[in-house]
Amino acid sequence: MRMDDQSDLLAETTTVQVGSSEESSQRRAAPRRARKQPQATPILHFLSTQAFASPFDVNMAVDAGFKVVVPHTNAALEHTTGLVQDAIFSRPPEYGCRTGLFIGGKDAILALDMLAAAQAALVPPFQLSALADPGGSFTTAAAMVALVEDVYRKHTGRTLKGATVAVFGSTGVVGFASSIIAAQCGAKVMMASHIGVKALEPFIQAGCERFSVDLEPVAAARDADKEHLVETADIVLCAAAAGVRVLTREQLAKAPQLAAVADVNAVPPSGIEGVELFDRGRVLDGTNIAAIGPLAIGDIKYKTQSALFRSMLSSRETLMLDFTHAFAKARELVSGRRVSN
Repeated sequence: MRMDDQSDLLAETTTVQVGSSEESSQRRAAPRRARKQPQATPILHFLSTQAFASPFDVNMAVDAGFKVVVPHTNAALEHTTGLVQDAIFSRPPEYGCRTGLFIGGKDAILALDMLAAAQAALVPPFQLSALADPGGSFTTAAAMVALVEDVYRKHTGRTLKGATVAVFGSTGVVGFASSIIAAQCGAKVMMASHIGVKALEPFIQAGCERFSVDLEPVAAARDADKEHLVETADIVLCAAAAGVRVLTREQLAKAPQLAAVADVNAVPPSGIEGVELFDRGRVLDGTNIAAIGPLAIGDIKYKTQSALFRSMLSSRETLMLDFTHAFAKARELVSGRRVSN
């Protein structure tokens, strides 16, 4: 028996002896007060494959409840196992739910590899939860497709299953992730590249091998290429570089079956001419095309990323979160259903 337990027992015995018989019965019946367990500080280890950790993601993590954010910059795949095991072995197993890992950078496939390495590095009962969201791309893509799904259904009465979706900026992290998500929803996805279809080969391969979806590579360097692509699409997703005009009003006017467009570019000029920042289903002038703008997407993206961070803090089990989990959260937000955490 420890000394503090002995002192407690002595104090309780002494009190019983000097009190009345009624007081003694009450004291004997009362449960002993539980000692408070120390609260573990929520710590997030930020693995960035770049020379810096994104201030946007740091702010998001802190606002979601992480009290300490530690950046590990220029992190590589081979560093992941050691960093994860350093993080978990330095805390007791019950603190695992208060230890997080965030994988940033600008490479979607590398981020997924690092997430898989993080999961493989865990040694139960020691644990942590991890979120891969390189450049905020996974949550942005999830928000864009969730909004498109909702607007397209309301505008046409159809789902994404069987829809033809053209994705501009497909070699970027947002374009790649949104292509996979749309394909998983049953859409026929055409990944467009202005630098040639060869640049799309690793993304097409990743889609097939990792996610069992078929993606079609399409050249989109010339205006004629873009016009042909848009003419055959039901939906266009624009995830090209900021400040780059991809599609004009004239090109949209030549697309009779096009029903919805989404643009993540908030820097003028817009990626798709006529799309405004807060559009969420507004029909573009002179067309039958419903538009989704970058700040409408950004609102859902912000809420999605925050919800995922909070889920890491509240879960008692290990979570390994990627864009599939982000899409599920974004769908809840867009539909108005309650998002847990």
